[in-house]
Amino acid sequence: MFKNILTLILLTLLTFVNGAKAKVDPKNYDFTYDKFRVFYPGQKLSDIKEKYKNLKLINKKGSVETYEATITHVRYVFPLYVQIKNELVIDFYAKLPNYFIHDIFHQSLINRFGKQNQFLHKDGTSFYVWKDAGGITITYSGACTITCFPIFIHGIGNKEKALQKESLLIKLNKSSKGEFVN
Repeated sequence: MFKNILTLILLTLLTFVNGAKAKVDPKNYDFTYDKFRVFYPGQKLSDIKEKYKNLKLINKKGSVETYEATITHVRYVFPLYVQIKNELVIDFYAKLPNYFIHDIFHQSLINRFGKQNQFLHKDGTSFYVWKDAGGITITYSGACTITCFPIFIHGIGNKEKALQKESLLIKLNKSSKGEFVN
């Protein structure tokens, strides 16, 4: 009888101890950069509309259209803006959620694209630029207060210099200075 009780206790302990050694990844930090691939410069608008049914036209000037998509990760939602010209993506800009950990997200970009080509740090905010990340230029910004968090990520094709003058990043920068941008 004693052996049966001891065996039962040992088997119970072994079952729970083995489960406790398993790696547990927090749900908030398993975001993958691959969610942005469909918005890469040169991608077709029809492919984006197929994957993101919530795509909304927010601006149209000539042949350039700006759309807003909503990216959903776990229970968090954040906006992504994409510019389209002649049914092809020019660039994308995503306002990243503050719950993302800057160190993890930045390291994932380094693992994917290598060390950044440019770095600028001003007033607690950093900007990182990869000039040739698979044919596009990636700009990422993060800031630190008590903790560090990402602010945005932007991607634009680096082949056509004329399209870079129409960048969402440039338009957002001008509008933040009070200049009217359409």
